[in-house]
Amino acid sequence: MPRVPFHYIDLRTFCYATEDEKRVEEAIRAFLPEEFDLDRMENTGHHGDRIVVLSARVENADAMRHILDRLAELDDIDRVMDELDERVDDNCSFFMRLDKQAAFQDEIRLGDGITLRAKVEAYPAKHEAAVENAREALEQSRS
Repeated sequence: MPRVPFHYIDLRTFCYATEDEKRVEEAIRAFLPEEFDLDRMENTGHHGDRIVVLSARVENADAMRHILDRLAELDDIDRVMDELDERVDDNCSFFMRLDKQAAFQDEIRLGDGITLRAKVEAYPAKHEAAVENAREALEQSRS
């Protein structure tokens, strides 16, 4: 099995008072293996409205491969790979924003609603090494 060059992958989304929490949960679960547990935290917005934060930290290699396989379905995966230098920060974290509405319909698209942050393994912990490792992981998931 190919190596997964990530320490972990975090997924996070917000469920606003106007949204159905079950649907928002289905959207984030579109990226996760079936048995995966979500963390749920309830907050209050500026105007007193309810905001639920749903998140998951994936540290298991098989579960990370599952997420990478879903990301490989992106029509814009080549664009993401072209933008890796901007998508990986100096702390070796890779960022993407994914369309929550599309994910609810089991489609994978770039957009707003779900934030993905992956801590890239890089030795030494340099931006360039992290970009190359992220590129390798995305290329492996495409094949």
